[in-house]
Amino acid sequence: MSKLPKRVEFHEEGPREGFQIEKKIYPLADRVALVEALAETGLPHIQVASFVNPKKVPGMADTEQLFGAIKKKPGVHYTGLWLNEQGFLRAKATPGVDLQGKLSYYASDRFAMMNNNCSAAEMRERSLRWLDLYEQAGVKLESALIMVAFGCNIQGEVPISAVTDIVRWLHGVLKQRKLHLPNLYLADTVGWANPESIKRRVAAVREIMPEVRIGLHLHDTRGLGGANFYAALEMGVDLFDSSVAGLGGCPFCGNEHGTASGNVCTEDMVFLCHELGIETGIDLEKLIEASRLAERIIGRSLTGKLMHAGSLAKFRAAAKQAAE
Repeated sequence: MSKLPKRVEFHEEGPREGFQIEKKIYPLADRVALVEALAETGLPHIQVASFVNPKKVPGMADTEQLFGAIKKKPGVHYTGLWLNEQGFLRAKATPGVDLQGKLSYYASDRFAMMNNNCSAAEMRERSLRWLDLYEQAGVKLESALIMVAFGCNIQGEVPISAVTDIVRWLHGVLKQRKLHLPNLYLADTVGWANPESIKRRVAAVREIMPEVRIGLHLHDTRGLGGANFYAALEMGVDLFDSSVAGLGGCPFCGNEHGTASGNVCTEDMVFLCHELGIETGIDLEKLIEASRLAERIIGRSLTGKLMHAGSLAKFRAAAKQAAE
């Protein structure tokens, strides 16, 4: 019998995931306003931007200035994404960045080659260098992420063994180095997961590393994001990446129209948790307002549902008042 978690933690990725994929470059002040609005909701962790090549991702060219402009709220972690050593050194040199050691892996060779110009095996070996860099910089190892852990548009089906092989290898490396990994994420990078595959892969990883906290990075590419989220809750998963208003999307989704939904929508999943009696520490109404701010900044209708329909709070209040 499934047992839902009592509390769920959300890591907000909209400011990075959303604006990074957009072709338009948005004003710094608007992005600062969104980050600050998200911080007021109770979200404990906000991924602000990427430290990547500005020629390839012009929308992230002012990442250092963005971090410098944000008025930080105590208790909130403001993080950045980097893909190489140069990006990490930029993040390390930027005031206001909460550095967290992260490792990345691929369950698909062909996706690894396209995204990082290396094989999945080479990516494993590169992670050993990252462990050395983090140790030298005094940065604590926080998480590992296995991309395309449920399927790949380029390679096709991804067997569970492709995921568990990485987990076993990583478990051995950590044991050898006497390191503790707090969080291990499985990412449905291009939208292949379904509720049953969520359950099977979470269970398989737990069998190898029962001590690690499993997180999920889910995309709503084909409309199964909410169903996959609920399946994860049934497995007791209590850690998720998400994007306000459903911002973002994978550039390698292979969609014939060139677009795809981003991460599961933060406010929609928070609403689901609250309806199930699961605590999040998040003020849902403030989060809905932040999602509407995101939509105004982007300048088009976004995919979040709650931001357009509203929560049930006002309807419940009205019904209660009418009954009195």
